Amino acid sequence: MTTPMQAAQAELEAAFPRERLVLDREKLEAYGRDESELGTFPPNVAVAVESAEEVRTIFAVASRHRVPVVPVAARSGKSGGVLALQGGIAISLERMNRVLEISPDDLIARVQPGVNTGLLQAEVEKHGLFYPPDPNSLELCSIGGNVAENAGGPRALKYGVTREYVLGLTAVLPTGEIVRLGKRSIKGVAGYDLTALLVGSEGTLGIVTEITLKLLPRPRHVATGLVVFPSVAAAARAVTKVLTAGILPRCLELLDDVALAAAARTSAYRFPADAGAALLVETDGNDADAVFGELVRLAEVVQSDAQGDVIVAQNEAQRRDIWETRRYLSVNLKTLHPLKLSEDVAVPRSRIPEMVERAKAVGARLGLAVATYGHAGDGNLHCNVLFDRAEERPKVDEAVAEILRAAVDLGGTITGEHGVGLAKRDFLAYEQGEAVVALERRLKAVFDPLGLLNPGKIFPPA
Repeated sequence: MTTPMQAAQAELEAAFPRERLVLDREKLEAYGRDESELGTFPPNVAVAVESAEEVRTIFAVASRHRVPVVPVAARSGKSGGVLALQGGIAISLERMNRVLEISPDDLIARVQPGVNTGLLQAEVEKHGLFYPPDPNSLELCSIGGNVAENAGGPRALKYGVTREYVLGLTAVLPTGEIVRLGKRSIKGVAGYDLTALLVGSEGTLGIVTEITLKLLPRPRHVATGLVVFPSVAAAARAVTKVLTAGILPRCLELLDDVALAAAARTSAYRFPADAGAALLVETDGNDADAVFGELVRLAEVVQSDAQGDVIVAQNEAQRRDIWETRRYLSVNLKTLHPLKLSEDVAVPRSRIPEMVERAKAVGARLGLAVATYGHAGDGNLHCNVLFDRAEERPKVDEAVAEILRAAVDLGGTITGEHGVGLAKRDFLAYEQGEAVVALERRLKAVFDPLGLLNPGKIFPPA
């Protein structure tokens, strides 16, 4: 007998050119992984689409045969959001990778979801414009994935996350409806804000096929510095002092002692042997003297807590050196221990020292190293549990669970930018409560009445 998946695949083979279908099991393995290290869950077939109408065609086939659909693009996510847990059809948005419009007059860009984030930033900067969201994976990730996860990055402190820049979008719902949400204008408050609802919905409500993004004039000058501290507590005190002094840097990045040890493997800078933490700081604006002056003022504010002088980049090459200390940190941590599991919690800024202390205490109790770094300015911390052997994974999962619960207990959240996906679905109710999760499940059912789109993500199985 023909299975539902076989029947669906036969329809897809009739509807799409052969070169846009992936059927080979070995090639499908690549569509069953992301950067979450949660395993490999390949789909039965992957289809490279080129339009909203083609996405609608796939939803029609999936609905007829009751097979699941999973959207994929760059597959650089950290939460398992694109894993085909039940097999089915992967809708690949990689071919939808065009920048459709950049309008300096309206300060907007229209893009397809497969556009690379770093490429978009470079393109708009040619027009003197600026797209602020800058996830650490910007050279790999796509705008569609950023929208799905509501991505942030170091500049979120000053400029906010992806949601603040999505003015409108086109999405295909599992019911087959193609909806155009939002607007082209900067302002607009008519009706429910369905655009904001889809941003951060992790590919569970619809598949986005076009995005209208707000742009800003590009700041003409940037100043970057690195400050070393004797402890994380001292660095956290410095963060509070900076912000309460009325200084709003575009970046305030924290590295703890373990992160510094890893960063030192490739960093151009020699950190003191007893350094307990560091802050990467950055200011920007249109007046060079004012930008540098703000960095000097920031240095004066933190000096009493710091360990030594503030390192200030004197040119673009030194700026790159400082940022490489942060950008390659995830890779360098594996020089300390070959395996790691990274979680991104967020807590109120005043609770950063306690969050770091709790994470390290969890690691010490279980015999695991924990590195903590991230966007201290908005309280978003990446807690990396480091380990040496796959057999230690149960202990690692226990550590992660305790870290996530600690973040919520301190008034924070289980994820600041990576999303819930598969990785944290069992902890959503701990943060939000059963009543809110039940409401979200009902909302999901309105958009996806058959439950076919990205099943098993965000919510644990009912």
